[in-house]
Amino acid sequence: MSVVLSKDDIYRLLERELPLVEGYISLEEQVQSNGVDLTIGEIALLQSSGKITVSNAERRLPDLAPLVFDGLGFIDLMPGSYLITYNEIVHLPRDIMALGTPRSSLLRCGVTVHTAVWDAGYSGRSQSLMVVGNPQGFRLQKNARVMQLVFLRLTGETEGYQGIYQHENID
Repeated sequence: MSVVLSKDDIYRLLERELPLVEGYISLEEQVQSNGVDLTIGEIALLQSSGKITVSNAERRLPDLAPLVFDGLGFIDLMPGSYLITYNEIVHLPRDIMALGTPRSSLLRCGVTVHTAVWDAGYSGRSQSLMVVGNPQGFRLQKNARVMQLVFLRLTGETEGYQGIYQHENID
């Protein structure tokens, strides 16, 4: 049976040699009762088509055009899709997976974040798809909390994530 990690469980995993999450802005603000809020590091516009096939050998990701925050750290986004990169690096043990969900304030602004599963054993600075559905657009500040990552303990350890996104976006 899987269980969602509590705030105390999260804090214990943050104290490990390879912490559950690093690169955070403020643990006090980001650690929640049932997860950790992730913050905006970078945002980019999709510039070309992508391609997913039966074989990963033919996978093609779209070209990106990074967007620049203004002098006060804000960016104005028109309706559309954007690729966001989080500030935080996540290190999942082989017995913990995670699911991400947008923060409710984001949804109330007509904006959402689409995510994939964070597989047990994954380590990296993830990316997600931010979709601005509000016809009036959306004003976003760098380092704002946009998504909550909820951690689930598995019934046992797995082999761990081995895909091409392992250790992504780690300088």
